[in-house]
Amino acid sequence: MIKASDLKKMSVVKIDGEPHIAENIVVQKPAARGTGTLYKIRFRNAVTKRKVDQVFRGDDVLPEADLERHPVQILFGDAESFTFMDLGDYSQFALTKEEIEDEWLYLFEGLEGVLALMSDGKVIGLDLPLHISMAIVETMPSVKGGSVTARTKPATLATGLVVQVPEYMSNGEVIRVDTRTGDFISKA
Repeated sequence: MIKASDLKKMSVVKIDGEPHIAENIVVQKPAARGTGTLYKIRFRNAVTKRKVDQVFRGDDVLPEADLERHPVQILFGDAESFTFMDLGDYSQFALTKEEIEDEWLYLFEGLEGVLALMSDGKVIGLDLPLHISMAIVETMPSVKGGSVTARTKPATLATGLVVQVPEYMSNGEVIRVDTRTGDFISKA
């Protein structure tokens, strides 16, 4: 059992007997005295991919789903799917764009630190590293005199992800991106 206050993104719990993955957690602390903190959590059903929104108090408990995390390697991908290899037993599996739509723009061949989330012998999702490095393939020309803390501009990365970067950045530079928010962190 896990308390609602201890849930994190990618935590897996059972709701109505099926595994659900926590995708988004919003914490609300009401101003009125005597009221507890509320946790608004968006879950995705690991089997049907249907989204479920629920609200819990901090001390509410949920049953944890049996979950295994296996390190995987991305072998190759195309416009519709990626093929992975389990680094433990060298078995291969493919996930379609619909199955991993939130992680899709962060995946590329050679990415390390990816974990496959498995429940009952079936892959239900991916757990990405918190930060990844990718090259800028298209952005507006850098502004002469642009400073590190100045304005930002959109930049398209190698996977098609668009990130706001400082205006001094140019094509070909490698940056670090937060996979939870999709935000620019720093130059790599």
